[in-house]
Amino acid sequence: MPDPAPGSRPTLEAVAAHAGVSRATVSRVVNGGAGVRQPLVDKVRRAVEELGYIPNHAARTLVTRRNGAVAVIIAEPEFRVFSDPFFEQQVRGISRELTAHDSQLVLLWVEGPGDYDRIGRYLGGGHVDGALAFSVHNDDELPAIIRRVQVPAVFGGRPGWPGATAGLAVPYVDADNRGGAREAVRHLLALGRERVAHIAGPRDQTSAMDRMDGYQDVLLDAGPGLIAQGDFTEESGARAMAELLERRPDLDAVFAANDLMASGALRVLRERGLRVPEDVALVGFDDMTSIAEATDPPLTTVRQDIEGMGRLMVRLLMRVLNAQEAEPGAGSAPGSVITPTELVRRASA
Repeated sequence: MPDPAPGSRPTLEAVAAHAGVSRATVSRVVNGGAGVRQPLVDKVRRAVEELGYIPNHAARTLVTRRNGAVAVIIAEPEFRVFSDPFFEQQVRGISRELTAHDSQLVLLWVEGPGDYDRIGRYLGGGHVDGALAFSVHNDDELPAIIRRVQVPAVFGGRPGWPGATAGLAVPYVDADNRGGAREAVRHLLALGRERVAHIAGPRDQTSAMDRMDGYQDVLLDAGPGLIAQGDFTEESGARAMAELLERRPDLDAVFAANDLMASGALRVLRERGLRVPEDVALVGFDDMTSIAEATDPPLTTVRQDIEGMGRLMVRLLMRVLNAQEAEPGAGSAPGSVITPTELVRRASA
């Protein structure tokens, strides 16, 4: 059979003729089936590339029982997703790894309580092979929805909701938030600072609580007057900094639970005429270079590999999917991953 005419869409038969193999062999290769010797696989792949053949999605689904799509659920409203570079980096890592696995990203986020029913129906409708969920709050409905529709899932961040591990393996990827916070506070103490305050993140997220625990691990006698509450936004960091200065005008260092709050705190310190780091040393968390390198002075912070954690979430999910494909109904799940953190020293501390 001759190659397809210019402008026409190549068929499975055309690929088979071009590769010199049977149509069935081509079908097994392009649709992910097994049992084809590697030399034939290589011939088919070359023919596919040379002809520009695009596999039929429906046929591939019948063979692999996969849709080639993964839902990425961010448990935050849209304005937070697009204003916080953390989400950009996490989604970038997820997207790049999904592309490497020939899978599409379907982005979902939670604007309000009414979205849970829509997300549950979508996940239960067989549109995606699995789900990746992050920024999940302790009272969030997402874990229960994912459990109910029985879609394979990996979470970003250590689960903290009630019954998170009761009868259910919950693979997750997180950073060593507590260890990173300890390193930040020890650094400030090593600089000779004596009154180190903490701007904490939301109490319903384990990352924030782990960072506060790390702060308190080092400063066992830190009183409540040295801790102010934020919500991971820049404005909350500014409010918390103003509150701390009202309570403890003698403070000489601040550890903020993320870079956005540290940026807000820095703005207030400068408005009050306080020099950083001479009067008040400041350390953040995340190492968002778009923030940390743009502040004046540049921000000392704890680095976590946000994009890398997104990639790890995909790899864990693919391990789950591959295990289920090899053994339908397999209940085993991969272990969770805690990634290391690193203090990045700049001019603020």
